[in-house]
Amino acid sequence: MAPQSATEYPPMALIKTWVWMMIESTNPEIQEKGKNNLISAFGSLAKANNYIASLSQN
Repeated sequence: MAPQSATEYPPMALIKTWVWMMIESTNPEIQEKGKNNLISAFGSLAKANNYIASLSQN
């Protein structure tokens, strides 16, 4: 396995799917799964939000 020199995040399409799951879905289980996926990938929802915001500014 090659060492990672920089943090790698999931593709933006996947991130957007998780955000949709968390915000737009009416199913609480899907909402929770989207939230948990974001936290798993970024460590916290705040870090996920900051990452998405930084990409939106570019």
